[in-house]
Amino acid sequence: SAELLVGMKASPQSVLVSFNAPYKLEKGSVFDVECRDGKTGDGAFLAVTESTNGKSLEELPSSFFLERLFDPTGRFSFYGPPTDVKVKKSTLLDNGERRMLQLTFSNLSQSTNAEIPRNAVVVATIPKGTSNALMIVASSNSSRWRKGGGESRAMEIVDSFRAVPAPKSSMKLRVKDRSNGASIDF
Repeated sequence: SAELLVGMKASPQSVLVSFNAPYKLEKGSVFDVECRDGKTGDGAFLAVTESTNGKSLEELPSSFFLERLFDPTGRFSFYGPPTDVKVKKSTLLDNGERRMLQLTFSNLSQSTNAEIPRNAVVVATIPKGTSNALMIVASSNSSRWRKGGGESRAMEIVDSFRAVPAPKSSMKLRVKDRSNGASIDF
C-alpha cells in the first residue's frame, strides 16, 4: 500500500492506495510504485492521470488513459513509444466506480531492441473528492499472457486494487518532487 498525493501542488489531496501482487517491490529513482518479476518482465504499477475536469470514468475516452500510460515519460515508453496499441475491451465495474481496459501493444526490448508484443489490463478509479484518476496496470508479454498464467495473475492484481481518500488530518501534506523538472501539478 502507498499514500499518493493528487491534485494541484497548492492544494494536494492524499489518497491511500493498495493492491496485492506476487512480485517484489522495485526501488530506485526510476520507480514510483511498481512490482515486477525481473526474470519474466511481468509486473504491475500505479499511475495518476491529469485532471479529469469533472468527468466521470464513463465520460472519459479510452485515449485519456492511454495518453498517460504511453506518453514519453510513461513506463512503457522507456525505450521508445509503443506501437500497435489496441483497446480490446473497456468495461465499467462496481456501478461505474472503476473502469477496466484490456490492451495489447508492442514495446521495444531493452536488450534486443526488438518489438515485444504485450497484453495489459488497466483498472482506473477516481477517488471521491479528487479530480485525478488513479490506475493500476498489470502486464505480461503476449505468450506468457496466454500460456503462462499472465492473464489470470494480472486479473487477480487489478481486482485487489483500491484507492480511497485518506482520513483528514491536521498534519501538513508535503509534495516530494520526483518529476525530474516536469510540472508536479498533476
